[in-house]
Amino acid sequence: MKISDLCIRRPVFATVLSLAIMLVGLVSYTRLPVREYPKIDEPVVTVDTTYRGASAEIVESQISKPLEDSLAGIEGVDVITSISRQENSQISVRFKLERNPDSAAADVRDRVSRVRNKLPTAIEEPVIAKVEADANPIIWIAFSSDQHSALEVTDVASRIVKPRLQTLPGAADVRVFGERKFAMRVWLDRTRLAAYRLTPQDVEDALRRQNVEVPAGRIESQSREFSVVARTDLSDPEGFAAIIVKQADDARGSYPVRIADLGRVELGAASERSSVRFNGRPAVALGVIKQATANPLELSRALRGELPKVVAELPSGMTANIAYDSSVFIDRSIDAVFKTIGEAMLLVLLIIFVFLRNFRATLIPLVTIPVSLIGAFALMLVFGFSINTLTLLALVLAIGLVVDDAIVVLENIYRHIEEGLPRRQAAFQGAREIGFAVVAMTITLAAVYAPVAFMTGRTGKLFVEFALTLAGAVLVSGLVALTLSPMMCSLLLRHETRHGRAYVWVEGILDGLTRGYRRLLTAALARRWLVMLAFFLVAAANWFLLAALKSELAPTEDRGVIIGVFLGPEGATLDYTDRYARQLEGIYAATRDVERYFVVAGNPTVSQGISFVGLVDWNARQRSSPAVVKELFPQFMGIPGVLAFPVLPPSLGQSPRERPVNFVIVTSASYAELNRVTGQILDEVAKNPGFVNVDTDLKLNKPELSVSVDRDKAMDTGVQIETVGRTLETMLGGRQVTRFKRAGEQYDVIVQVADSERTAPSDISDIFVRARDGSMIPLSNLLAVEETVSPRELNHFAQRRAVTISANLAPGYAMGEALKFLEETAGRALPPGYAVDYAGQSREFKLSSASLALTFVLALAFIYLVLAAQFESFRDPFIIMLTVPLSMTGALIALLLSGGTLNVYSQIGLVTLVGLITKHGILIVEFANQLKAQGRELRNAVLEASELRLRPILMTTGAMVLGAIPLALASGAGAESRQQIGWVVVGGLLLGTFFTLFVVPTVYTLLARPAAAGHEEHLAASGQ
Repeated sequence: MKISDLCIRRPVFATVLSLAIMLVGLVSYTRLPVREYPKIDEPVVTVDTTYRGASAEIVESQISKPLEDSLAGIEGVDVITSISRQENSQISVRFKLERNPDSAAADVRDRVSRVRNKLPTAIEEPVIAKVEADANPIIWIAFSSDQHSALEVTDVASRIVKPRLQTLPGAADVRVFGERKFAMRVWLDRTRLAAYRLTPQDVEDALRRQNVEVPAGRIESQSREFSVVARTDLSDPEGFAAIIVKQADDARGSYPVRIADLGRVELGAASERSSVRFNGRPAVALGVIKQATANPLELSRALRGELPKVVAELPSGMTANIAYDSSVFIDRSIDAVFKTIGEAMLLVLLIIFVFLRNFRATLIPLVTIPVSLIGAFALMLVFGFSINTLTLLALVLAIGLVVDDAIVVLENIYRHIEEGLPRRQAAFQGAREIGFAVVAMTITLAAVYAPVAFMTGRTGKLFVEFALTLAGAVLVSGLVALTLSPMMCSLLLRHETRHGRAYVWVEGILDGLTRGYRRLLTAALARRWLVMLAFFLVAAANWFLLAALKSELAPTEDRGVIIGVFLGPEGATLDYTDRYARQLEGIYAATRDVERYFVVAGNPTVSQGISFVGLVDWNARQRSSPAVVKELFPQFMGIPGVLAFPVLPPSLGQSPRERPVNFVIVTSASYAELNRVTGQILDEVAKNPGFVNVDTDLKLNKPELSVSVDRDKAMDTGVQIETVGRTLETMLGGRQVTRFKRAGEQYDVIVQVADSERTAPSDISDIFVRARDGSMIPLSNLLAVEETVSPRELNHFAQRRAVTISANLAPGYAMGEALKFLEETAGRALPPGYAVDYAGQSREFKLSSASLALTFVLALAFIYLVLAAQFESFRDPFIIMLTVPLSMTGALIALLLSGGTLNVYSQIGLVTLVGLITKHGILIVEFANQLKAQGRELRNAVLEASELRLRPILMTTGAMVLGAIPLALASGAGAESRQQIGWVVVGGLLLGTFFTLFVVPTVYTLLARPAAAGHEEHLAASGQ
């Protein structure tokens, strides 16, 4: 080819070209962000609306439904879900990945404003929030102390430490969890209030009047000025307790009634609805959230550098520990992939040297590796990619691929030198002969990924970054093979007249292999029907292998962390939940390989909790995290009173609370009817041992006290309905009345009845209100209190009433099997008017399965069209592509034997395999066409082409297989995903190459054109 001729004549130009590629690549590498995965989080916008006093049913019909109807018309919406709870509506609009989050949020605001006048006037304004892709903390720090109260620990963590962490590079926000924030708690005694003829409103009014902070101005003389500070605010419990509520009179005279006479005042916690413990000790946690584009590893390093300084400044007895750091897995996983890259390079170097037995010759394809990999970084920067697990996996596979083109060029030039041609002439002739095949192989492999670039959704984004990174490295390698490799061959290779014993011994083996292959191929061409029968049998095996393999979204990874989830009965208190959380801590403490445990009771509601269990380092333990989960599971099941289960955090960035199975049933029928139908499905699911911890989000059993006001009695006594409601809110829920100052911060003053006086439903009746005539009336005269149950929440999915059946999966039971079982069960149980859908991981699994099947078909179509254009033939590409089903069989067998599944990673490997295996067919068919154009008979042409191309085929196959072996045998963080791709490539190439060597020549003799006129024109056009 002309570019090869130019580089052979101008070696400095060829060298500078490759050095320039490396220089641009190195600069690009320093500017690439680091993430665990590509940015695969869809934009989500939430609409949160509060309607005080409204039931879940009213919230559903008057708020959620009108808003959903308006939001449904927005462009790019994937699915709309809503949760209608008592007094609250929360709508989540999930957009497709391609949608810009800012414009999506603007569209939601516009649609909400359109229907604002249709919503109840008493609602609080809807809060529209754009949920950032990285809105979950990546690092949790636990603060604990044996010498300080929870209030003091919270104060130090939030007032002193939090501002310092917020300034770290890459930190977006820091959240406090398990906090006990300072508040002035005014605990009222309802009996004393009634005795003094006072109501909670009287106390609130006194607090507002007597705790004020107003500017008092200044005094100015002729030469001096004084600022006047009016000390009208209060800051300690004694001051608040001394507030005079009213002046009372009795037989002894007039006296003031103070808040101290009506209850007690203390500096306490504003809320105690959650509790946090780290390694069994009470703690307060800070969660660090990274910016969307920040490097989590840099943020983690900065935090770990700052933490010792923070600890040194903490009060004596207070400690800070990193309870959870998700960047550790990312760091170890990326380190493991870099290590794999080194191992792959050594193995590829070994296979090249074994075939060439010459250090000079080995150096030529070896140079291709750094140039191609580093050059790929420049393309990654142009496309806006990041350094992540997927792009690094692409570079591992690229090691075996990028040397292929150089090996093919080298082998052809080396063959001419060994035949006696001068090395410069051999370089010219060899490069011209093989140039078209190199271009065809390079473009073909790149063409595999053309459809991938158009994939949408989370899985599509994973594919795009992997595919285009690999294609970029291969394109660079093709350029290097046509420029640098021929030039180096012309300078470094030389004809060896004498060889060492090792060379002669290996050469004898390779010669014997070549002669044996020629004999076998000659016999095969004599019995072509037998070869075709073997082809059809091997290809047909794919059908049975696909049926035998289980399918899932992604393999379960050992991320060094276990999540423990526990759910109490509806209506359980924090004390109840916390009691069982301590039992989980006891199990963790007694479990081998557990290094730390971080337990949060009361998240997201007081009856629920979550725990993060950190295992010892991957290198320091013999068993995997699934093995630890297997040990914990029966112990969790043995805890009465709560539903507790250990799970492994899901791959691909999903929420740790999310279960694999999320099967949604939608209908327009009533919730009672939906609950009945769901019960039938749950009965069938209970019989299937593959499902574990089955639950639904439709709970119609939340304990509730229904309070009805006798409006006639209220009117007769002169008690306002609003007064009754406000009194209940203050006494039972607590009301923030005013604020006070402490250490430069503002805190709430909260009025509420004492805990001991609100423990039973009858306590509601003993609260008093003031009548028109000034007398105190117990609420038992005005209210009727009834114990009932109500829905915890009412859910919508895609604007219809819905229930989601969620479950974990037993070991060995795959998601594909689970969803198929649920679909079949629902098909039998659901009456007309019902439909099924999917959420979470299940939805992603269904979408990715359909998308990947289409991508696979499109990849085949693109390769066929590209090859047809290059070979100027519709027959030759068909012959070449017959190798694809053979390699698929090998890949599926390898998956089955290694215990793998059909998932995102293995399917990425299968699509990659399409491009890899067609390389062999291209070499044979292209060389056979050249010989046929020179006048050789068809059978002799393909026989000689196959024999001559055997060594480069074996060498490239060995390079690709050995390059993938470190993936297949990977260990450590994230190894499970790497193994899937590795086994697909290894199995597919080994079996596919073996059959390619016989099937392609056989089919070529059956389908190739006997005349060569058309191909002569093609050769002339390609410059050969």
